[in-house]
Amino acid sequence: MRVKVKVTPRAKMRSIQTTPDGMLVVRLPEPAEAGRANAALIQMLAEHFGVPKKTVTILQGQTSRQKLVEIATQ
Repeated sequence: MRVKVKVTPRAKMRSIQTTPDGMLVVRLPEPAEAGRANAALIQMLAEHFGVPKKTVTILQGQTSRQKLVEIATQ
């Protein structure tokens, strides 16, 4: 499954919201430095969807706030 994600780093608290068009809006307290926000995003999405972290991959937008993420389901 592929999901469009908009990330807000350095937020006050963690949250995941879904927009009417199916995009996920994810707020993370981690900064977007040295991949810390991406790592936190992967962990948060894995917990949200109930899958292992290794099944969550950022396909596009490694350095952007808008990302395309693939979540492999078994």
